[in-house]
Amino acid sequence: MNKTVILSIALTSVLGVSACSDQGKPGEKAAAAQGPVSAIHGSMKPAAAVTRWYSKAQVERGNELFQQNCAQCHKPDASGDPNWKQVNAEGKLPPPPLNGTGHAWHHPMPLLQQVVRRGGIPMGGSMPPFADKLNAEQINDILAWVQSHWPDAIYAKWAQMTAQAARKKG
Repeated sequence: MNKTVILSIALTSVLGVSACSDQGKPGEKAAAAQGPVSAIHGSMKPAAAVTRWYSKAQVERGNELFQQNCAQCHKPDASGDPNWKQVNAEGKLPPPPLNGTGHAWHHPMPLLQQVVRRGGIPMGGSMPPFADKLNAEQINDILAWVQSHWPDAIYAKWAQMTAQAARKKG
């Protein structure tokens, strides 16, 4: 992850977390905007925008890539398996929701990217690795589309956590 993205996440964290006090409705999408995507969700007490690291173009490309590569398991709307926390008959965890209602937002960006590249088998799931099918830009586009479904408060918490992880690593 380059310094610009880390700096953007850190700035978003400081501004976004101080302005957000409610998680909003799961599945709300960020409003489309040129350049970095920003959104205002009606469930937030103060009307404040949370600036996100990705562009509208990345979300659009990510949607197409998600539908081609991920929707079969995670569902077209990223809602995942309703029993995603329970091990299935094969002894694996089913595909989780990626729309902000699951736990994907608990993982910093490098781990999200790694799971897409290496797959979810090491974490107890059955997701295959995509390193041979998707390049880094395509993976980021998919993550942009996924994160566009996260309410601002969830995204702000994720951004703060990702910035903290980057500071610890760096």
